[in-house]
Amino acid sequence: MLTKISKQFRWEMGHRLPNHSGLCRNIHGHSYEAHVMLTGEPDARGMVMDYFDLSSLVRPIIDELDHCFLVDAHDSVMKDFLRAHSMKVVEINVDTTAENIAVYLLRRIVDVLSVPNTLTNISIRVYETEKTFAEVSGKLSG
Repeated sequence: MLTKISKQFRWEMGHRLPNHSGLCRNIHGHSYEAHVMLTGEPDARGMVMDYFDLSSLVRPIIDELDHCFLVDAHDSVMKDFLRAHSMKVVEINVDTTAENIAVYLLRRIVDVLSVPNTLTNISIRVYETEKTFAEVSGKLSG
């Protein structure tokens, strides 16, 4: 029977949306939360995936983001400032919206996920605030 599991991760991160017409064009940060959800058939132990194993794969990615400034590669104003002040930076090639952060996490996690035949789907839900989130999903092929 298909079963879905979820593990939650939290981190602090700064960003800005330089093309936004409102306040989000300013430097600001959030207490982010991500839910990594896997769907599949439980194995002989009754597990879709061991939570410890999932955490071991995802935690290093979250640790890279924790207390960094996530910057769009096209935002030269922020890149110059952050470089001049030796800040912890992670650069991506798109706007740093919750939607794009969810896609970024999904791709990074799929890259390190050893997909057994029992896993079918992955979803990533990124909360930017306690009341707002973006979610992306993809099929896994084992």
